Amino acid sequence: MKTQPTPFEGPDPKDPAGVSAQEIKTRVHRRLLETLNLVEARKMPVEQLYGECSRRVDMLLKEQRCPLTAPEKQQLLREVMDEIFGLGPLEEFLRDPTISDVLANGPHQVYIERNGVLEETNASFRDAEHLMQIIQRIGARVGRRIDESSPMLDARLADGSRVNAIIPPLSLDGPTLSIRRFGTMPLDLERLIELETLTAEMGSFLKACVGCKMNVLISGGTGSGKTTLLNILSRWIPVGERVVTIEDAAELQLQRKHVVRLETRPPNIEGRGEITQRGLLRNSLRMRPDRIIIGEVRGAEALDMLQAMNTGHEGSMTTVHANNPRDALRRVENMVSMAGLNYPMRAMRQQMSSALDLVIHLSRLTGGKRKVVSVAEITGIEGDTICLQDLFRFNQTGVGQDGHAMGHFEVCGVRPQLLERLRAEGVSMPEDAFQRRILKVGSRPA
Repeated sequence: MKTQPTPFEGPDPKDPAGVSAQEIKTRVHRRLLETLNLVEARKMPVEQLYGECSRRVDMLLKEQRCPLTAPEKQQLLREVMDEIFGLGPLEEFLRDPTISDVLANGPHQVYIERNGVLEETNASFRDAEHLMQIIQRIGARVGRRIDESSPMLDARLADGSRVNAIIPPLSLDGPTLSIRRFGTMPLDLERLIELETLTAEMGSFLKACVGCKMNVLISGGTGSGKTTLLNILSRWIPVGERVVTIEDAAELQLQRKHVVRLETRPPNIEGRGEITQRGLLRNSLRMRPDRIIIGEVRGAEALDMLQAMNTGHEGSMTTVHANNPRDALRRVENMVSMAGLNYPMRAMRQQMSSALDLVIHLSRLTGGKRKVVSVAEITGIEGDTICLQDLFRFNQTGVGQDGHAMGHFEVCGVRPQLLERLRAEGVSMPEDAFQRRILKVGSRPA
């Protein structure tokens, strides 16, 4: 570590007249970082580094003739430690469990989402280079690079949070960083019921379907909770089964022990070495999986996924972006066509109707609350149309004074064909479980 501080830029640091406490703190912060060798600092024990930073801060503040209060000094030290070990000015947001998204639109404009509402913050980076350093640090931790030849990055943080970055020349206003956070404490069914995302009756039915190896497609828009629900459903996979997960950027936090996690690899600087989800899926079939879980199906791997579901890997699950259950099936159909095999339309839809059992659709409603708005069963094919029938759904009736959507869950009054398969696996549902009625929220699952 360097021992000699570099001089201040700008006004004489010994003349604090007209300089605010915030400006002094900013200068001390900058000078402290300038005098530290960050590479060497990361190798030091945290306690030793903290003591060294504290000593240097005292020295720099003495030069300023304007000492900070103890809380201000602690805040300054925390910012420096965040700069060395974390994501700089974004680290304070990652410590807040109520924040679900952190969005940096360039170095001087940072937004967060809390409780479904976006708000601008006072946080900022020193400049575009500072933000770029943070982005490259994220990429380096997961073995991915971002530069002018590869100006987009999909990565993850240590807690599983999803990160996307895009830099000039693709981003016109400087580097842009988006972090989709996942809670440090995984949600469970009871918590989803408390949040009124679904009801206890719906949860009991989904639990039975996962335990009895139904193939599940989870659909919804961005930020609707697809990955969260997939993580929760994984808890009900029987202990003796082997699960293989396939993702572009590993973010699934399956609540079980026997899991093999696979992640795609982007091409290198020469455009070679790319490993796609389809390649991983084909390889996973040789790994003796009982179930295959694809974090999100995006392309030609949809065909291999359907074939796996039809050839002994029942109980597999995946997610897809869509506006409703019917659109989800159309999207899968379009992605199967990307495989380039020119399947007849009817043959393609027959395979889809045979492979998939349930479509669970989530939506982010007015006000930011997430709901399971539809649980639909695929019952077969008639002509060229896949038959889809709602078992449960959420009906929105309006918007309350608090700005959140109002409505109710209901049973649609349709007896599922899946009941026979559930009974064959030893799972019995109440006779009146699927009688048409409105469901109450907030009760605990059976």
